[in-house]
Amino acid sequence: MRNGLRNILVVIIIICGFLYLTKYISTFKETISDSNISDQSVNVNNSYKDDETNKDIKSQLLLVNEDHSLEQAYTPKDLTIPNIKFASGVSNEEKHVAGIIAKPLEQLVAEAKKDGIILLGNSAYRSYKTQENTYNNRVLLQGEKLADAYVARPGYSEHQTGLCIDITNQGKYFVKGTKEADWLAENCYRFGFIIRYPYGKKNITGIEYEPWHIRYVGKSAAKYIYDNKITLEEYLRK
Repeated sequence: MRNGLRNILVVIIIICGFLYLTKYISTFKETISDSNISDQSVNVNNSYKDDETNKDIKSQLLLVNEDHSLEQAYTPKDLTIPNIKFASGVSNEEKHVAGIIAKPLEQLVAEAKKDGIILLGNSAYRSYKTQENTYNNRVLLQGEKLADAYVARPGYSEHQTGLCIDITNQGKYFVKGTKEADWLAENCYRFGFIIRYPYGKKNITGIEYEPWHIRYVGKSAAKYIYDNKITLEEYLRK
């Protein structure tokens, strides 16, 4: 009789242990699953976030000019090729942009197309080495004075940030007065971009007027800059 009770007790203990172990394993799997989801979220929502989602505006407002340079090893986060058409002859490197501006850029080009405006990507990201070659070649062709007026020295180019892109049209004649340049000047702020080197502002930006060069700063900053007809330098000083 005692042996029978003892056997029953042992069976009960085994069953209870099995149920506890099953619950523990289930909980452990859920924890791992939640952890994986969290990790994926961190990877997708990296430190580059639009000002409308509120964070890391500092990265969007990175200032690069003749007084503020980037380190030679600086590389933008999440370099990617946006889903837009590029002009012929654009290198693979120059088709890349920082991940944060890919979607806004795609939206800008798509919206322009709805208005009958065809915009093409021309030159976006350029590494320190590429900028160095570009600058040196311009010096050889036009001299240092003209090179400095239109081409940034290596380390002093916004193109190294991946936050800007030069836009062109099908005729590769992108100047003030063309329908493409005028549309871009009047609408790019809606997508978080500014004309980085506006007309008559060389004394502030250090660069001659470039209607084709747009820079991502986020929608809030872009609208303020557009409405007040100022530069990024002036916006950061306000």
